[in-house]
Amino acid sequence: MKNLKIARRYAKALLIIGKEDDKAETYKEELDRFSDLITSEKELEQAITNPLYDAGGRKKVLQAVIDKVNISKVMASFLLLLFDKGRFGFLSDINEFYKKLADELKGVVRASLVSATELSSETVEKIRTTLSKKTGKDIILEVEQDPSLIGGIVSRIGDLVLDGSIKTQLLNMRESLKRGESV
Repeated sequence: MKNLKIARRYAKALLIIGKEDDKAETYKEELDRFSDLITSEKELEQAITNPLYDAGGRKKVLQAVIDKVNISKVMASFLLLLFDKGRFGFLSDINEFYKKLADELKGVVRASLVSATELSSETVEKIRTTLSKKTGKDIILEVEQDPSLIGGIVSRIGDLVLDGSIKTQLLNMRESLKRGESV
């Protein structure tokens, strides 16, 4: 839990800078690209984060990677600050929080949609449009499949869960029957 607080704090700090210099979206793309690079290259990640290696050497590796990729001075400084503060291991979590914060700044909300069967692109678009109208925000839907739902869909927008799955309806029915209520 503490790790998430740390990640959120750094993401918020970067967003404040992004708001001030009107580059929140640029930073979002740069941070995401850099985070993907580090997580996909395990040896590189180890070379930067493994405390068994000398800190000076690890920082040189980080600096060499920063010099090779095309990122802004602010992002380079931010990554080096994470390293100096011993927070580089939180990069992936910081990236996830930053994406959400930058999207919220633009009025965009990420939501998940889980269905029992594959949905057509038209159906997904109708659901996205409906959720956009209900929330007043632009919705980016991440669609997944889960056959255990039996049928129906479950949509999650932040803390709000809209569960229209048959599995949940059956569980609710069972609980009602246990309590002796008529269904």
